[in-house]
Amino acid sequence: MLPKFSSLAFLAPMAGVSDPALRLQCKKMGAGLVVTEFTNIHSIIAKENQLKEKMKTIQEFIEYSDEERPLSIQLFGSDLIALEKAAKIVEPFFDIIDYNMGCPAPHITQQMAGGALLQEVNLTQQIFSTLVNAVKKPVTLKIRSGVTEASKFLFRDIAEIAEDEGIEMITLHPRTVSQGYSGKSDWDMIKELKEISSIPIVGNGDITTPEEAKNMIDRTNCDYVMIGRGAMGNPFLFEQINDYLKTNSYKEYTFNDRLDSFFDYLHLTNQYKIKFANIKGQAMRFTKGLKGGSKLRSKITMTKNIEELEKIMKDAYSPS
Repeated sequence: MLPKFSSLAFLAPMAGVSDPALRLQCKKMGAGLVVTEFTNIHSIIAKENQLKEKMKTIQEFIEYSDEERPLSIQLFGSDLIALEKAAKIVEPFFDIIDYNMGCPAPHITQQMAGGALLQEVNLTQQIFSTLVNAVKKPVTLKIRSGVTEASKFLFRDIAEIAEDEGIEMITLHPRTVSQGYSGKSDWDMIKELKEISSIPIVGNGDITTPEEAKNMIDRTNCDYVMIGRGAMGNPFLFEQINDYLKTNSYKEYTFNDRLDSFFDYLHLTNQYKIKFANIKGQAMRFTKGLKGGSKLRSKITMTKNIEELEKIMKDAYSPS
């Protein structure tokens, strides 16, 4: 059974973005579910073997805090034996096992993982069956609509197989793999998926404001919405969506609030082994849309350590 979610807005798994500090920040701001960055099943097995020798657990490799719960881990990879093994390794630590069939990055699709699997019906069925039988925790799925424009309705068959095999929730990003992040996501596909499914459906794609979140729910009847790029450097979005769905209004945040929020994020990073390059990337995202932001971002690029980055971000505050 799926856990109970505190709100309808979820944070999407994003490589290099949804690190444990940002996830915790989004959780505190009202995200109903947060998902780890997607993780290779072979890496999990290799790390588990190394960590066992040091009497440590997989939490050293995939960092998280219990404050993030319910917490979902996203896996990718299609080797069935490795998949079963990896799922069993992570199961004790996470509340949901999510499977990635949506990543459009060529280095992922070339290894028969991510979005490439949408066209492999038999293998997909074996993957779902393997995962559901390997663990007692709920298994969920994130997919794209199809691989190319010509195969953009593959999600219909995949969703049917998923439901038959015991997948408990599906997130649909209604773009094809070949589209990447270009063009617009086709919300009508989310509506169709909701109509043909009897499990919860999460709509994902192009939500950057509370109004768009409500619009997606109203238009598609989806059960939840998942926010990806819209939450980058903007954890306030979850609180705003939750308020807007309840009261039709929400608090606006200033740029100084965004900077405060970046320092909250920075403070949280102390608890984890997050690379400085990733922290710099987050700093760039928190300055998006700011007057003079591009100058600030070029300064951020030049920073070599946390102290330099802190100084530049502190200097960016505008007088109130």
